[in-house]
Amino acid sequence: MSESKASFGIYIHWPFCQSKCPYCDFNSHVVEPINPDAWTAAYLAELIHYAKETSHNTVSSLFFGGGTPSLMPTAMVAAIINAVHDYWNVAENIEITAEANPSSSDAKIFTSFSEAGVNRLSLGVQSFNDQVLQLLGRDHNTDEAMAAITKAQQIFPRVSFDLIYGLPGETEAAWDKTLETALTLASEHLSAYQLTIEPGTEFHRRRTPAVEPELGAQLFKLTRKKLADAGMPAYEISNHASGGGECQHNLVYWRGEDYLGIGPGAHGRISSHAENSCEIATTLAVRKPSAWLASVEETGSGAHKRQKLSLSERRDELLLMGLRLGEGVSARRFSQKTGVSIEESVDPNGLASLTGENYLIADTTGLRATEDGFLRLDAVLAHLLAGAPDLD
Repeated sequence: MSESKASFGIYIHWPFCQSKCPYCDFNSHVVEPINPDAWTAAYLAELIHYAKETSHNTVSSLFFGGGTPSLMPTAMVAAIINAVHDYWNVAENIEITAEANPSSSDAKIFTSFSEAGVNRLSLGVQSFNDQVLQLLGRDHNTDEAMAAITKAQQIFPRVSFDLIYGLPGETEAAWDKTLETALTLASEHLSAYQLTIEPGTEFHRRRTPAVEPELGAQLFKLTRKKLADAGMPAYEISNHASGGGECQHNLVYWRGEDYLGIGPGAHGRISSHAENSCEIATTLAVRKPSAWLASVEETGSGAHKRQKLSLSERRDELLLMGLRLGEGVSARRFSQKTGVSIEESVDPNGLASLTGENYLIADTTGLRATEDGFLRLDAVLAHLLAGAPDLD
């Protein structure tokens, strides 16, 4: 993707699920009776609210996330897609993704979502082992997952699915078998996330043990090698794609481009329009679904907070997100968004030691992690920023 033309994404958050998975710390809530007309009107009102200051952008991606967006009425999805086309210029090859569960009930809506304009489906498969799926609180079984992937590939031009590894009692051999199965089904994109036990989740309350660090590292290495050997290398620390199959919406986040967050708890990034300005505002919507809906109905917006990112905060965010990518942090893009070079904005001693110990590669194109660096990315970032200058 050319750096001369910035991408712009819109994220639509649907906060409802049929049930809450024990590992999930997203802003999701067990489905409750809703007024679809009221929710449709609220999403459209929020789009109009933000279009007033962002309509000069060309939308390259639209992403329906959650929660479980496949629970959204198809008419609501179609209305949102049509509104985006009405209020913004839209890229000819716009990527429109919807997340869905691979249950038989979800599979029934695939055709109607495609007809509404969705051209990429992301399925929350998580495992091909029925016992593991029960542990994860999933509503589908292995047969349903496989059938949903096959059906989705018949309907949508682009399909991805998610897997989770590092589960209690999981072995390297068991995960290898899961990857083997996944590769017989995957088309262009596959996400593989290591289970983390997040505070506030059911797994945390149960004191579910996290995977031992050594085994976690082995599973991570196995994933990267096996998928790369199969022609699906990691373009981001947890995401793998064959050529051209990368999720363009997530690249908007990781490359530090602008995006809107629409819906309860959604956050966004909006740059200033001023010439040669590096200012960017963060937006955060009201988190509770009923409160968000009430806010939009009463004020025309569900915004909870908006604030300017300091230059140091912007630097930290660009490095935090960009170093997750295989391509790393682009020197040119970083300079365009901060007004300073990468070298000027980090701890010089930290950068020298990290490159010398082969955790990072720094060259004229930018800064990127090595395989060893990806294994220790949190520590790498901490070391890189420990003595970084204050840019404000």
